Amino acid sequence: MPTRTTLLLDGDSRRAAKRLAAKLDVSPSEVVRRALVHYGEHVLGVGSERRRKRRDALKRLAVLFQGNDPEAEIAARKAEDEHF
Repeated sequence: MPTRTTLLLDGDSRRAAKRLAAKLDVSPSEVVRRALVHYGEHVLGVGSERRRKRRDALKRLAVLFQGNDPEAEIAARKAEDEHF
């Protein structure tokens, strides 16, 4: 459940939040939320639920690639990219 919190940013922090928000096409509040999550994961490590989702995605990817040649897949994707 979202909770409202008020932050007071100094000029440099405010400008950085606004520049990032413009670059990412999100609100400055969203920039702050993303920064907190990213920094928290950097300092504290990824949470168990996120780690589980990553592990499940990697397992699914392994299943999808069974019987395929990774080098051939990469070459095919690069060839597709050249047309754009």
